[in-house]
Amino acid sequence: MNKIALGDNQDERCFKAATRYLGYRPRSEPELRDRLRRRGFSTESTEAVIAKLKRLKLVDDAAFAEFWKDNRESFSPRSKALTRLELKQKGLSDDIIDQAVATIDDEDSAYRAATSKARIIARSDYESFRRRLGGYLQRRGFNYGVIEHTIKRVWQEANSNPG
Repeated sequence: MNKIALGDNQDERCFKAATRYLGYRPRSEPELRDRLRRRGFSTESTEAVIAKLKRLKLVDDAAFAEFWKDNRESFSPRSKALTRLELKQKGLSDDIIDQAVATIDDEDSAYRAATSKARIIARSDYESFRRRLGGYLQRRGFNYGVIEHTIKRVWQEANSNPG
């Protein structure tokens, strides 16, 4: 009887830890599993809690992948390849990742990232603008062709519109 109560107590503590961790932002199932195991919860408690959270729709890897992609597109655009890598690091399956990144347009994402960054880059000369903006876009995973096209477009727009 005590063993069951102890198991229930551990499951309850595990559930509270999981919901607290999910309270900050959505998590992938592998992220949550890893976190709970690092906190010292048994495999049985961890799996039981994850199953309950999935039934409650609090853990859903496909929804998490969409959330991550949408968040990146809105606040910090990245390339399809870098978004794919980030989702892979979160432990998601290739099928879920492919579905989530299918709608990412690298040209559009690079342009949105570049226009926000270009506002704070001094446009004294094309070469320094190109170098700084190119490095910024490269760190966001865009390829050379997308970067070059985007830099030229943003430079032309900035220099054709006074102010």
